[in-house]
Parts: sequence; C-alpha cells; structure tokens
Amino acid sequence: MPEQADMYPPIAEPLARASEPLPRRVLNWAMRAWRPAGSVMAVCLALLLGWHVVNGKHGLTTWNQKRVEDKQLQKEIDDLQQENARLHTRVDRLKSNPDEIEHEAREKLHYAKPGEVIYALPEASASQSQPATQNR
Repeated sequence: MPEQADMYPPIAEPLARASEPLPRRVLNWAMRAWRPAGSVMAVCLALLLGWHVVNGKHGLTTWNQKRVEDKQLQKEIDDLQQENARLHTRVDRLKSNPDEIEHEAREKLHYAKPGEVIYALPEASASQSQPATQNR
C-alpha cells in the first residue's frame, strides 16, 4: 500500500496552498514559472537576433546586394580605365604621327589635298530605312 500513496498526490496540499496569503502564492508561482518563461524569452530573443542578422539594415541580404553592386562598379571602372588608356594612345599618335593627323583631318573636317574631289553622300536616317525593311 505505500506504493499507492506515492502514486496519488495528497489532497491536503492544494488545500493548504489555497489558505496561504495571496502575495505568497504569487511568489511561489513566480518561482516555479521563471525558468520556462526565461527559456521562452531566450528563444524569442535568439530568433529576433537571427532575423536581424539576415534581414536587418546591415544584414546578409543588404551585404549581398552591396557585393553585387561593387562587382558591377568595379567592372565599369575597369572598362573606363581601358577606354582611357586607348584614348591616351590615340592622343599620343595624333601628336606625333603626321599620317594620323592627316587621316583625322580628312575624316572629321573633310579636308582634301589639292586636286582631290570629295563626294559627300547623305546619311540614311532611321525613318527611311524602316519602311524598306517592312516591305520585305
């Protein structure tokens, strides 16, 4: 029979708790509930911190976007540096090579040597070339 006594809680214990003053019952409840409540708060705080690390102002999502933007800007810088080097080479040739100077003068300014005749053809505008392609 002692085994059955261990299986069932005594009825007198809840009755004794009911007769305790309210502040003591609140204190007892708080002492029993602080660990589970603290665990829940810690889990919520960890989840909030994890969300902030991924989606926050300086989170992984923003970092990834900035990394892609950095790659695009770096490519643009490289392209501009190549174009700058090409233009510097062209300027140096125009300063030192008389054949380049003559070619540029003929091309841009339509200069001609004595006795040469230059024929200028009208440039085809985009509106004139479209109907020809539509008829096909």
